Amino acid sequence: MKYPALKNYIDGKTIDYAGSTLEVISPLDGSVICTVPVSGADAVDKAAAAAKKAFPQWSSLPIRDRAQVFYRYKYLLEKNMNELAELIQEENGKTISESIAEVEKSIEVTEFACSLAQIAAGEILEVSKGVECRIERYPLGVVASITPFNFPTMVPNWTIPNALVLGNCMILKPSELVPLSANRIAELLKEAGLPDGVFNVVHGTKEVVEAICDHPAIEAVSFVGSTKVAKIVYARAASNLKRALTLGGAKNHLLVLPDANVGMTASNVAASMSGCAGQRCMAASAMVAVGSVDHIIKELVEEAKKIVPGKNLGSVISKEAKERIENYITEAEKEGARILLDGRNCKVEGKENGFYVGPTVIDFVKPEMRIAKEEVFGPVLSIIRTDTVDNALSIQHGSLYGNAASVFTQNGGIAKYISEKASAGMIGVNIGVPVPREPFSFGGWNDSKFGTCDITGKSSVEFWTKLKKTTVKWNPESQINWMS
Repeated sequence: MKYPALKNYIDGKTIDYAGSTLEVISPLDGSVICTVPVSGADAVDKAAAAAKKAFPQWSSLPIRDRAQVFYRYKYLLEKNMNELAELIQEENGKTISESIAEVEKSIEVTEFACSLAQIAAGEILEVSKGVECRIERYPLGVVASITPFNFPTMVPNWTIPNALVLGNCMILKPSELVPLSANRIAELLKEAGLPDGVFNVVHGTKEVVEAICDHPAIEAVSFVGSTKVAKIVYARAASNLKRALTLGGAKNHLLVLPDANVGMTASNVAASMSGCAGQRCMAASAMVAVGSVDHIIKELVEEAKKIVPGKNLGSVISKEAKERIENYITEAEKEGARILLDGRNCKVEGKENGFYVGPTVIDFVKPEMRIAKEEVFGPVLSIIRTDTVDNALSIQHGSLYGNAASVFTQNGGIAKYISEKASAGMIGVNIGVPVPREPFSFGGWNDSKFGTCDITGKSSVEFWTKLKKTTVKWNPESQINWMS
């Protein structure tokens, strides 16, 4: 194996775990690259105890001092970008350019966290004669972040910098499919000067997630993954009186109108459906063709043909994922959809044991088909045809999800109408992947998100802190009113 057996990271050091382990398989070529412990509730107990012990000293530091650690961490992310990107590629299967972009986004969210001294400042106001009210933000305590396989570095960094700069201590439970990046993050945080116990990593599967949801010392839980599991985690954490914010899956619709710019639309849609091998909750998985857009579809297929597995298209995460994605395509074809570009049975020379699915474009998909309703999580685009904008919006509204939606048109009025009517938390106009940049926050609607606030940006400050309101009156000679 290329890497030594992974260990949990608790209280500033790696901890041996005597239990069972899982093999970590690189989807690039199917090789085993390391093993990861399948920890239990006892490991969560140890991590929670370390975090709870570290919390009083860490939270008592001025926020500017806590931010200084993350200025140094940001520098280390920049310094080690290529190494981090190669690690992401190896354990996740992304292309190297996508892996670098993931590190760059991690740097961006860390940079935002460094500004929290200004953004999360308290307020003071004389609310009545001689009476002042003050609002101050306080950290929650020990919090947890449960992260998915598709962004081994970026999604953990959606939560780590903000939660910690705001004074919390954290337990990270990364996906067991991509555990290497999490331990490297822990090493960089320690190098940046983060005190022991403030950040901990516990590896494992379902038992660790359940222990996090149940643990009495953990005050809040964030989760990113499938909607099925997001609902379970939200319900279990909330039933234990914890704050919970869980992000689920998506079925993002791109509404394409006949007047859309052909080149820009074709390249944007192709990139959106295939980026990160379609394994992202912002991927375009359903294109709603409004009216006569055959000229755009033709160009889209030509753009998709330029996306080559093993070159500018990475692998999917596992053999099981490859089989599931290809089954969706086969089922749609049997139900009468037309395959314009077929990515099934894809092999990459020299990496024959890797898990690759080529870009796939499927036309004449019906809204009632499973491929039109469910999250495929692969480089597959379903084209659903309709005749009017309102019918297109009805198709979008028919989805259980509400992560993102986009419209491609040169008509500003129609773009505004669709932006206002679409049932999604993130909207794009002539943009295939409408991810907000900091300080704007990331989060969807409907079955794409459970809980209040968003996971990044200004909205995340509300999730990771609680408010203390203090009302003060010192001068008894002030005019008496209802507040005195």
